[in-house]
Amino acid sequence: MKPTIYLFSMLTIAFLLLLGGIGIKAPIANEPQVHTVTIEKMKFIPQHLTVHKGDKVIWVNKDFILHDVTDEKNGKWTSKPFGKDETWSKIITQDEEYFCSLHKVMKGTIKISS
Repeated sequence: MKPTIYLFSMLTIAFLLLLGGIGIKAPIANEPQVHTVTIEKMKFIPQHLTVHKGDKVIWVNKDFILHDVTDEKNGKWTSKPFGKDETWSKIITQDEEYFCSLHKVMKGTIKISS
């Protein structure tokens, strides 16, 4: 092996080890992601969201009034009412349709991508 190629190889390996040692990691394709739904002006933004199974969705209330997040299909899950700048989260394992039970016109959906 030529000295230049050897030196380049060793520097590349050292650089990669250094990156790994300071906590920089490449994103893993199956690693769960975090998505945010903002509650603002009596709306869920975005109203329709597509995620991967196992992703986390965090709802953030930016309104001055209380809101909640409730399963619209059969009421299997609900958050407690939460106020301005408070959050609630859920791990998504299936398609969801939800609404605010305090303001029934506020609705949203989450779809699992294939």
